[in-house]
Amino acid sequence: MRPFFSVIVPTHARPRQLTDCLEALGRSDYPPERFEVIIVDDGSEASLTEIVAQFHRQLNVNLIVQSQAGPATARNTGAAQAQGRFLAFIDDDCRPAPDWLHSLAAHLTAWPERMIGGRTLNALPHNLYSTASQLLIDYLYTYYNSDHDSARFVASNNLALSTELFLQAGGFDSSFPFAAGEDRELCARWLSQDLQITYAPEAIIYHAHPLTFRSFWRQHFNYGRGAFRFRAGRARQSQKWMRFESYAFYLNLIAYPFRQAGRQPAQVFILGLLLISQLGTGLGFIREAVGARIIAAPVT
Repeated sequence: MRPFFSVIVPTHARPRQLTDCLEALGRSDYPPERFEVIIVDDGSEASLTEIVAQFHRQLNVNLIVQSQAGPATARNTGAAQAQGRFLAFIDDDCRPAPDWLHSLAAHLTAWPERMIGGRTLNALPHNLYSTASQLLIDYLYTYYNSDHDSARFVASNNLALSTELFLQAGGFDSSFPFAAGEDRELCARWLSQDLQITYAPEAIIYHAHPLTFRSFWRQHFNYGRGAFRFRAGRARQSQKWMRFESYAFYLNLIAYPFRQAGRQPAQVFILGLLLISQLGTGLGFIREAVGARIIAAPVT
């Protein structure tokens, strides 16, 4: 019988995180015969064969190895081999709740032509860099997805959709080399084809991505590089100037940490990190723009 889901997990040189992810998938309350798991090793130096083999009794799991090409390409590689009617994307440093697939399936059964995005929770609340990074995603979801049935952006670490429609749409844009912007581009392209996105906050995963100041900065610098690629592509398609968020977007971002529960010193520190994240994003944007020799200019 064809599985309902193919769970796609791109991974690169993170065996411990991948093990945790597979253990969590093994605890799923979704019928094991109804989903397969496809691990796409994006050019790790050490083999993951033994790690994946440990889960063959619990999961219908397969390992695909490719030369390093980035997460967008890795996800496309997995989708090309998928047998499931629907794809469910998750990252190797994420652990799904036991009812994750059940929650996604409920929406896809009712609306099989929609993209469904779930909620991501920070699994490292004592790491303020990880907390700030997740808070930024939470803010974007609040901003873009206030109407859950008319969502505009869902991240690629918790996303499900029809295999057929994903392949027809062309998958993730493999020109995005980092984990930055490729999900935003897919969402925009999906909506441009008169398809819809639903945000399903009950479909929960736990994101365990430990960050330091250096890795936090690098993450958001890369977000800026991805943002330029995204906005430049949209400008080329529309033959218009690049469009940016309003001042209200950034003012509300500054206020957002103080609307959340927590101790005041932590809130002030997190606000500082959010401001640093926007500086890093801006510099990454400029870095990519200079490389492309285009800075918010219309296509001629």
